[in-house]
Formats: sequence, C-alpha cells, structure tokens
Amino acid sequence: MLDSSPNAVVAFDRDQSVLVWNAAAERLFGWSAEEMLGRRAPIVPEELTAEHHAVLERVRTGEQVSLRTKRVRGDGELLDVRVDISALLTGSAVAGYVCVYHLVRMDDAAKNRMARRARLVRRLTDVVGDINAELDLPAVLERITASLTELTGADAGGFVLIDGERVRLVSTYQLPRTLQDSTADLHSSLVGKLLRTGKTVMLESQELDGLVWAELKGLHTIALGLAAVGGRPYGALYALFAKRKPGHLELELLELLAGHAGIAVGNAVAYQDAVRQRAYERAVFDASADGIAVLDDEGRVLRWNPAAVELTAVPAETVIGQKPPFPLPAPGEKLTFQLDTGRWLDVVSAQIEETGELVVDFRDVTAAKELEEAKDLFLATTSHELRTPITIVRGFASTLDTRWDKLSDAERRSAVHTIAERSRSLGQLMDHLLLGARAGAEEQAVRDEPFDLAERVHAATLGLPVLSDEHRVEVSIGAGLPPVRGDALATDIVLGQLLENAFKYSPKGGLIRVAAWPENGGVTVVVDDEGVGIAPSDRERVFERFVQVDSGDRRRFGGVGLGLYIVRSLARAQGGEVSAHPRPDGGTRMKLVLRSASPIGSDTPMR
Repeated sequence: MLDSSPNAVVAFDRDQSVLVWNAAAERLFGWSAEEMLGRRAPIVPEELTAEHHAVLERVRTGEQVSLRTKRVRGDGELLDVRVDISALLTGSAVAGYVCVYHLVRMDDAAKNRMARRARLVRRLTDVVGDINAELDLPAVLERITASLTELTGADAGGFVLIDGERVRLVSTYQLPRTLQDSTADLHSSLVGKLLRTGKTVMLESQELDGLVWAELKGLHTIALGLAAVGGRPYGALYALFAKRKPGHLELELLELLAGHAGIAVGNAVAYQDAVRQRAYERAVFDASADGIAVLDDEGRVLRWNPAAVELTAVPAETVIGQKPPFPLPAPGEKLTFQLDTGRWLDVVSAQIEETGELVVDFRDVTAAKELEEAKDLFLATTSHELRTPITIVRGFASTLDTRWDKLSDAERRSAVHTIAERSRSLGQLMDHLLLGARAGAEEQAVRDEPFDLAERVHAATLGLPVLSDEHRVEVSIGAGLPPVRGDALATDIVLGQLLENAFKYSPKGGLIRVAAWPENGGVTVVVDDEGVGIAPSDRERVFERFVQVDSGDRRRFGGVGLGLYIVRSLARAQGGEVSAHPRPDGGTRMKLVLRSASPIGSDTPMR
C-alpha cells in the first residue's frame, strides 16, 4: 500500500527522525528514502517550524490534524501542500507521527478519495475484528460477504469454496438464495483463472452472461480475491458490480478482505475441528462399554463415564473428587481386582505427560473368571468321571486276560457285561462332550419338520418303570395332542436327559410324572420329580455350560455339567425353550415348550 500510494507518506518518531519515506515522498520532495531514513527531513520552512511543532502537539494529545501549508523540495522549490497528520501509537503511547502529503492543486475528487480511503481502512479494521470474533463457519462466511459490499460498494457478493476439482457457492449476499450450493468446474471457473495468474485479486468484465452470477440484473464487472487457509487456496471472495465501476481502491480493499477472510475461515475451521474432536472423544467416552476414569495428579477422579457407574455401582457425583473404588496399577501394567459386589475388573492406566493426569480403563472380566473356574471344575470333574469307568474296564479286562481259565462261565459273562456297561457309560459321556462342544460353537444342526410329540414321549418313557424299584413313572397325555415342529431325534435327546435327571436327582425314589398339553399356540411338556430340587438362585445357572450347583445334595451326583446345557441348546435350536421350576410339594418341574406344527411342513435344516 505504501509503495503504490499516490500520496507521499512520511512517518517519523518523536525526535522527528524519519521511519518511513515512500516512493511518492521521493517523487514529491526529491530526496530518496536512503537519504532521509534515520535523519530529520529538511522539508519544513524555517518560518513554519513553530506552526509545525504546535500541530504535532495537537496530534500528540489525540487530535488528527489536516491543514494546508508549505513544504520545501530538495531543489529549493516551495510546495503548496495539504498534509494529514496522525499519531503513531504503540498501545496508548505516542511513538511518533504519520504525515500524508499531496499537492493542493489536486482536485476535490482526489481529496474525497483519500478521505474515503482513510474511512474505509478504519472500517476494514472494525470489520476484521468483527469477523474474527465469530467462530461459526457459516456465520463467518455470511459476515464476510455482507462486509464486502459495504467496503467495496459492490451490489452483491459471494464466497466460493474450492472443493476438490470443483468450486461451490457457500455464501451469498444480495443474491437469490436459490444460488446457494451451486457448483462449477474449478479449471473453467474464474477462480481457476485467478489461480493460473498467480495473483490474489482479479477484475473480470467480459463474457459474464453464462455465469451463475448473471442472476444479478445489470452485472457488468466481477472482482474476486483469493482466500487462503494455512497457505493453501481455500476459496475466493466475489464482488459483483451492476451500477458502478470498481477502481484501484476497491480491488485493494477486496484483496485485504480476502486475506483476512482466509484467516477468519481458518480460525473457524480450527474451532469446528476442535469442537468435532471433543464431540468424538465425548461420544467414545460416554458410549464405551469399558469403564473410563480420568484422575488428577493426586489420584482423585475428575471424570467418570456411564460404564464406570454401571460396573462399580458408584454414581459419578459420589466418586468425583474422591479416589476410585479400586487400586491402581502402574502405567502400562494390568491389575485384576474383585469389587465388594463380587465383580472382577481388569484395570489398566496411562499417564498424560502434558498434564500429569491419569486415564484409567477397566472392564468386567467376571464372566471370563467364572468360565475359567468352570473349565477348571470341568477338567477335574471330567477326569473323575472318566477315571472310574476306565479303571473298572481296565480291571475287569485285566482279570479276564490273566485269569480266564480260572473263572467260571458266569464270572466271565459278568465281567464282560460290566465292561460293556461301563463302555456304554463312556460313550454317553463322550456324546455329551461332543454335543456340548457343538452347542458352544452354535453348530447344533436340527431339522424343521412336523412330528408326533406324544409318540416321542411314550417312546422315551417306555421301560423306565423297571429301572428302579423306588420310582414310579406316570405319563399323562390327553387325546388329540397336536403335532409339533422341530427335530424328533433332538427331542428324544432332550426328553431322555430330562428323565435321566429326574431319576438321578430323586435318590429316595418317588413319582416321576410326564405330562403334555397344548398351550398358547405351542405344546408344553413337563417332567416332574420329587427329588432334591434346585435353589432359586440356580434355576438359570443349571443351563450354563460346565455348571454343577453346590446347593443341596445335587453336587454329589457327579456329571460334567453339560446335560441341561445341551437340552436348552437343542430346544432353542428348534425354536422352543426349556426352564426349571419348583414344585409346591418339593422336587423340580422341568418345562419344555415346542412349536405347534403348521399345515405345510418343511424338511429344510435350520441352525
């Protein structure tokens, strides 16, 4: 601005040593900047020295002075000039003075132009401050385009965003709203043309009819300035003229405003990125299934997410400002801790070096702990269950091998019968283990077809009365029991296991009753016994894998804890359900619900 100014601009400090001597000053006064910088300029006539000092004193007290006076050229010519003098401030202190000179013979238009320039420059300062005070990007763009018309006298304006290989109109002023979000090819647009020139401002007044801006009636000139964010072109500010012609001053103000627009947009984008990042972090913090806590450098809780409340049963308002309800591992290490509620937590932590704060992450590993304990129990139980029949088979086989000739025919038959029975027991145990593994892997393949449930119940209970002198078996199935949908073989396994459990957990005998009836669109089968029963807290746990409850006398009956797990898996694979219930007079009721068969069946396997 100083280099291109048509007016002589001279700035000097309080000792009147020249600080600035622009090209116009060289032309007006005849001395070069090299000759004047750092020394007093001999341009004030001796007879006007007192007037000059008086004017500076007025300026120092806060007044801006404009006066007509005389100044001396380097060749001795006395110039009739007008000078505008203002204070050069550092904060609120006067550090020097700025003088803008022009010849009096310059016409009134020039004087008006200078006054307008000064006014617009001051207004530009206010506008820039106003724009930078706003951090919402759309609002920033709206303010920029609105300020553009005020500063340049344009009839309308817009801000165009560079979006990859296209440009998009993101903000308009004094233009139809329908133009918002209009796009064009970058390379064929005026922005592309401006970028190819390597300049930051351009004036265009030809071939405007085909442009979107032609919506402005009477449009004859477009001025655009490049806005950059972080040194990269971000967009361009358009000033549209339909009633007047822009001049050098308008282009200058457009260039300045576009430059400040880039700064304001950069601030708004950075703010939005920060807000977005905080929103992401907050969403992760709140939605995390892990408990997350932030502790200060003294170990007191600053933040406590919803999962932390759920895992520890300690509300945020209780724990904020206090120590967490578990010990802390060293950063980078893991600590497994059991809360008073019985829940197990894996706790890890990481230090924020910049603040000294500690981020603690903890998750519920109770299920894994219980599964680990259940597997240990399963291995111990399976070893025990396998050892007994294997020992018996090995013993009888060894006896037959070494004493065959010394044994009677009846003794040999008895030994072989025992080996066969124990081998059958081992086979059943292996079947249970295999079914349990498949159920755990959700590989239970069953058929979906209609079959006669009453027939399967009668087949499963046939011959049961002779198995025990202490048990009585009663089957109660009404006439006309509807067929069900599912897998007959899988249902045989389910019924067999339920009946086996009824006998097994009724060591003192009693009635084993099996009944079936239609109910709620399905068919219900119950197996009642008068045995040891199941504690209320264990009626769901007995259906888990490897679980053998310790309450009552049930634990002494052996097994690997897979039977009822397999039962439920097979029932659910058929679209049914199985559950355990108490009986009023003691014992347990196992309830199996299957789907009624529809008129049209399907042999399609289901999983």
